[in-house]
Amino acid sequence: MDIRKKLKKLPDSPGVYLMKDKAGKVIYIGKALSLKKRVLSYFKKNIQDTKTRILISNIKDFSCIPTGSEAEALLLEWSLIKRYRPKFNIDLKDDKRYPLLKVTKREKFPRIFIARQRKKDGSIYYGRYTNAKLLKEALAIMRKIFPLRTCKTFPKTACLNYHIGQCLAPCVGRISKKEYARILKDACLFLEGKKTQLVKALTFRMKEASSKKDYEEAARLRDQIKALASVSEGKATFEGFNLETITRRQRLEELRMVLGLAKTPMRIEAFDVSNVFGSEAVGSMVSFFDLLADKQNYKRFKIKTVEGIDDYAMIKEIVTRRYKRLLEEHKPLPDLILIDGGRSHVSVATKALKSIGLKKIPVVGIAKKLERLHVLEKKTPIILKRNSKALQLIQRIRDEAHRFAISYHHVLRGKLTKKSILDQIPGIGLKRKQLLLKTCTEFQLKVYKAVSKVPKGQTCSYKWVAKQIGNPDAVRAVGNALNKNPLPGIIPCHRVIRSDGTLGGFSKGLKAKKKLLKKENIIK
Repeated sequence: MDIRKKLKKLPDSPGVYLMKDKAGKVIYIGKALSLKKRVLSYFKKNIQDTKTRILISNIKDFSCIPTGSEAEALLLEWSLIKRYRPKFNIDLKDDKRYPLLKVTKREKFPRIFIARQRKKDGSIYYGRYTNAKLLKEALAIMRKIFPLRTCKTFPKTACLNYHIGQCLAPCVGRISKKEYARILKDACLFLEGKKTQLVKALTFRMKEASSKKDYEEAARLRDQIKALASVSEGKATFEGFNLETITRRQRLEELRMVLGLAKTPMRIEAFDVSNVFGSEAVGSMVSFFDLLADKQNYKRFKIKTVEGIDDYAMIKEIVTRRYKRLLEEHKPLPDLILIDGGRSHVSVATKALKSIGLKKIPVVGIAKKLERLHVLEKKTPIILKRNSKALQLIQRIRDEAHRFAISYHHVLRGKLTKKSILDQIPGIGLKRKQLLLKTCTEFQLKVYKAVSKVPKGQTCSYKWVAKQIGNPDAVRAVGNALNKNPLPGIIPCHRVIRSDGTLGGFSKGLKAKKKLLKKENIIK
């Protein structure tokens, strides 16, 4: 890419920039709070500094690595200088003004801290770094990612750093020497700029911990990878592995333990019923796999066998219909069934399953208001804290089932209302009713119903129609509905004129409207 085009695409963010000569060799590395401003400054006219002018004359290309902050750019800058050894960078080896990062090696649980001198004490030293303030910031960031100890001598109890998640408390035996050494090694890879290698290693260990169901360790590694992603070069991807998978599995495992299930409920299906005073009763079922909504498997049920208000009978019907069909089609069954209701609802659903030969699918109910969980194996309900992840998981799935049932109920109620209005519009046959049902809104049908009452040879105003439908301010909306009349002449919208006597709009145009009005001797 042309260097001028690359300059236009520079990000206005912290990071490190690498200047290259015509052979592609890195000749200078620098850090910046704003890559855009810093790199552009090299290509301005009237630069007085001789060294900078010589550097610019050799620059034929450049590349940038954005970071989360200038402090992170400081660490990356040093590791890249060490790797490429650019000829235009100042050699800091013997300059004692700049601080170092020291990793102790002779301690049982080593530390990382800022030092001013390089001693022959077996420690590992990184740097020298050019900005002491930024180095302190970088070290603070590192301690959040790599919770190594900071105290010079071991205290008798875990300190504040342990309680805020910035130390694993080796002082009181909360972590083994082997595991601590692994975290130290990770920190050294980070300091050496080997983030890709580090992330791959952490991702592998996270998968391994997840497969062993060590979800606490998997979650710790997940958080570590997320933190690294925020300080790495741009957005990190980890071989297609979704970090949120670990969180979901943790919650499912918690749910399994709370309910006493034999296996982790990967597929959960939830049922709800909705009716208004027994009319247009419907049921819904939502399906979740690995805590992700599987909307292709959502199902709606129009209640067929139940009259009046009987939630228990409705639950029995939709559960039976759902799983009888799955058995007939040889499709996979869920690991857990969730019912919106109490112990009696769970009992009804369980009996419905047994009636079709399904005895091993666990059923749990969640009762409204108190939000208690009910399973038949326990005589008393399971009471969880409001902030329980397992409870929140069940609530989310229950609420989705309820939302889905209500939305279907509204659809049916809307169709029922439309049919009711159509029955009151005279002169409309079955085919035309079907056309109006498909193409018209409930508002339009109300307008057409009102218009149909205007006798032949007479007219009315837009305002009159608006009052008839109970919405006197909807004059403009009435006009729009009249213009969309799909059956001009049959639904007499031509009999509606404006208050000032002008004819107004018509779906087939004013000529067609005049023709119909003349035919009825309303105008000459």
